[in-house]
Amino acid sequence: MKANTHPDYREVVFHDLSCDFKFITRSTIATRETINFEGKDYPLVKIEVSAESHPFFTGKHKIVDTAGRVEKFRQKFGSVGSKTSVANG
Repeated sequence: MKANTHPDYREVVFHDLSCDFKFITRSTIATRETINFEGKDYPLVKIEVSAESHPFFTGKHKIVDTAGRVEKFRQKFGSVGSKTSVANG
């Protein structure tokens, strides 16, 4: 095999911000942050939804819009081409 052709495949901690759940898995994702988890330092990836918080797996319906993306979109584009504004009046 050629040297330096494969990305760094290592253990990474994924942190579900919506329910404060953390888990370790292996990944090649590039990260800037690290975390001390169970006495060892790992690269950290922050996510908004995981199996621990997803409605399909939990059976609970929850709207996750932490960044306010829908509201930002409506402020930027208004009601141009929006079917929801017609339905709401």
